[in-house]
Amino acid sequence: MSSRERILGRVRRALADVPADDVPYEDAVFRDYLRRHGDLDVPGTVELLAENLADYRALVHRTDAVGLPALIARLLDGRGSETVLVPPGLDAGWLAESKVRRVADRPEDSPYELDRVDSVVTGCAVAVAETGTIVLDGSGDQGRRRITLVPDHHVCVVRVPDQVVASVPEALGRLDPRRPLTWISGPSATSDIELDRVEGVHGPRTLEVVLVSGE
Repeated sequence: MSSRERILGRVRRALADVPADDVPYEDAVFRDYLRRHGDLDVPGTVELLAENLADYRALVHRTDAVGLPALIARLLDGRGSETVLVPPGLDAGWLAESKVRRVADRPEDSPYELDRVDSVVTGCAVAVAETGTIVLDGSGDQGRRRITLVPDHHVCVVRVPDQVVASVPEALGRLDPRRPLTWISGPSATSDIELDRVEGVHGPRTLEVVLVSGE
């Protein structure tokens, strides 16, 4: 018998005398809390997102759909990137003005191979203004989770205002819990007991968020 089977057996025995409950989970858990706080309009919500992203030490840029390829090219050149990881569903036009060598996301690539890539460019699923959080769900323009956790430089494109919400409850309403969700609040960082901040321990040291309007 495996450890898994032993643990599940103990759970079944512990629940043997518990009455059956046919109430669906959605009805059993009350969700009558506020879904958002305050009454910010759309521009105010986008500004709050930009402020909180910057507070988390993300670098925030703004452009429109026409200027997006040139901006991404400048960000990659400014970083000195020679390679950029490209999710399979990323809009090819986003990198149209960049001369950086594209690297495809391949399942067989090891973390060591991913670590040699200079940058990664992705879209996102949703952005939360109140917490300054970008959420990725593994869609085609975002790729697998590991491609945004290993390379040291992440450029993430957020469509404004379509992908911006005020609060976490609003974000949850847009997300599929069955997908691999990655919640990103600024560059990877941690602090030791003396509060010395170290960046890049478990993700990119540099997060650049592009708020693009007119998408």
